[in-house]
Amino acid sequence: MYRLGWSHQKTCASVRQAVAWCYRGGSISAEPRINDRIRVPEVRLVGPSGEQVGIVPLAKALELAQEYDLDLVEVAANARPPVCKLMDYGKFKYESAMKAREARKNQAHTVIKEMKLRPKIDPHDYDTKKGHVVRFLKQGDKVKITIMFRGREQSRPELGFRLLQRLASDVEELGFIESNPKQDGRNMIMVLGPHKKKTEAMAEAREAQAARKAERQGVTSEETSEAPAAETEAAEAPVAEAEAEAPAETPEA
Repeated sequence: MYRLGWSHQKTCASVRQAVAWCYRGGSISAEPRINDRIRVPEVRLVGPSGEQVGIVPLAKALELAQEYDLDLVEVAANARPPVCKLMDYGKFKYESAMKAREARKNQAHTVIKEMKLRPKIDPHDYDTKKGHVVRFLKQGDKVKITIMFRGREQSRPELGFRLLQRLASDVEELGFIESNPKQDGRNMIMVLGPHKKKTEAMAEAREAQAARKAERQGVTSEETSEAPAAETEAAEAPVAEAEAEAPAETPEA
């Protein structure tokens, strides 16, 4: 009799397990069961305002849900009996999604930016690199400064050390030296940390964006209000000129 190898036996066992799982009801869903999907004889019911109704038959709970024009939602499936609440499930899902979105927006992720310099960097290039470091620190991010040595420059590590100290001194109002300069092979590395937390920097950025938006809207409204006045003046100008050029009438004797 032909016997399957270990890998084939394992594959067949996985297939049998998947088929059996499908017959038992399919995969586990993260969504709670609502209304007719609830399959228990009785539930512990919670009213729309959070009041405890008590243990009632499932049919009675569904009847109350129809009277209130709400959904019967299973909020604690592992309880005995399961706890269900009367609520507007669509509104509940929308509010939950908005809260999760707001939480993700306000969540601060620690980011380490990297900036690479050469020991004999040009003054213009240094100013450009320093501008990037300033921008990163204002955003609340850490900055990893790497000095790259090549050839004979490796015998002059003091050049890189002085350059790192100069950069740290130039941005000391925005950041501090979190990790002192240290040699790492051909490179010298220093880490700068921001004085402001990431959440504070994000809040200030949102406030500045809102202020710019309000300013743009104010300028647009002023231009809109000035346009009709300018059109009125332009329309009245020819009439005034015509009246000024017309000869004065002499009264009849």
